This record gives sequence, structure tokens and C-alpha cells, in this order.
Amino acid sequence: MDSLLQLGKLAYYRCTNPATDKLYQIIYTYCMAYKSYHSRSTRRLAKKSKNNLIATIFISIVLLFVTVMWLLPALINGLGIINQTVKPTTKQQAIGDNATQAPPVLNIPFQATNLSPIIIKGYATPGVEVKIYLDDSVISTIIAKDDGSFESEEISLNFGINNIYGKTVDSEGKESLASKTIKLDYDNEEPNLDLSEPADGSEIQSDKVKVTGSTEPTAKVTINNIQIIVHSDGSFTTDFPINEGENNLNIKSTDIAGNTNEIDRRVTRKP
Repeated sequence: MDSLLQLGKLAYYRCTNPATDKLYQIIYTYCMAYKSYHSRSTRRLAKKSKNNLIATIFISIVLLFVTVMWLLPALINGLGIINQTVKPTTKQQAIGDNATQAPPVLNIPFQATNLSPIIIKGYATPGVEVKIYLDDSVISTIIAKDDGSFESEEISLNFGINNIYGKTVDSEGKESLASKTIKLDYDNEEPNLDLSEPADGSEIQSDKVKVTGSTEPTAKVTINNIQIIVHSDGSFTTDFPINEGENNLNIKSTDIAGNTNEIDRRVTRKP
């Protein structure tokens, strides 16, 4: 187009010259007309592109709104219905037994024990059958008495955590929902107990002796039946009062299952 414009300018020059002929006037007129037409076409194309961009953005916003408000929730609900149909939840299956029948109430008044076997007591609807479960296996079946109380036969525990719960059984053989699971820790080993001071046979010139050692973090420590503080890491230290002459110290550690470990120390207070 630049070449045509240059040609047009040349034609204009020739038109202003006395020797100009009509051919150059025609060329000049044609070039100016082409320039005007091209400018209008460019503006129309730019306007059309802008309108197309606005329309595209508007349509995208509408599609996104429809997807979020209707299509996506419908898809999620559909997948949930399909999942429940193909694989029902465990809770729904459990309710299918006998949700209206009351489960038993087990009475185990401790969280840990060093004794095995044990007897489990509790209450249920009078006359119903009671099943006691240990780690999902039936270990005892009894009939509740007229007052609703029951007592199992001796149950041997596994070392460590035992998960115990119960169910009642109606006249049609349907079991109730499970009772609350009781986690019972069986431990018959004595707790660790280390004593770093005092040394046995120490002679002290003070009215107090420092007692320092360590045990299990959950254990209880006593010195001559007086309880002292055990820190979260199992360590303990205290200044224990002593009398003149020979003193016998009994340091005892007792874990939550009732197992004990003890150390005796003899110290003498000099005047």
C-alpha cells in the first residue's frame, strides 16, 4: 500500500504540473479511494474482534455459573447415591440387627490390671442373653438375672490393650448394637526404677537427704509411703527429711496396673 501511496503522491505532483495528463489524475484519485476504504475495513475488523471477545467472556461466565450452581452439585449427589447403593456403610448394616434393643452396660472400674483372668460384671434387660466380646471374638455368654445384673465366667486377658464390649440377644436371635468399648491394659511386669542418689550407707550432715532417680512416666513414687512428684519424662528428685542417727528409706514405684518395684537405702545423719 505504501508503494501505491507514493505513486499517488507522484500523480498529485504531476497533476499540479502544467504538463500533467489525465492518466495521473485518475491514478491519484484511485489511490486516495483505496486508502479510505482500507481504513474503514480496519476499523470494522477491530470493532468486530472486540465484540467477539466480549461475547466470549460473557458466555464463559454464564457457563461457569451454571456449572458451579447446578451441574457440579448434581454430579456430587449422583456419585453419593451410587456409592451408597453399591457399598452401604457399616453403621447402616449394624442398625439392621436390632437398633431398638438396649446393649448391656459393662462394669470394669479400672483401665489397667496386673491380674488375669478377670470376671466382668454389668447390667442388661432382665432375662436376655448377654455376649461379651474381646477383640471382636465372643469369650463369654450369660443370661441376665431378674434384676438385670450379670456376671461372666473367668476371662483370660491378652498382654497389652484388650478391647472389651458386649451385646444383648433378643428372642429372635438378633443382636443389639455394641456397648461402649472398654480398653483394658493388662500388664504384669514391674516398672523400671533407677536410683542415682543417695548411695547405700551414706553419712549426711544435714537434716535432709537428696533422693534422685527415674521410673515410668505414669508410675507413682513414694518414699516411706510419702508420695513425691514424678516428671513427664519419669525423673524425680526431692530433699527428704531425716532424723539423727540411722535412717531407712524405702523408695517404691507403682505403675497404673498395680505392679511395684522398690529399692531400700540406709543413710546416717551425723550430729
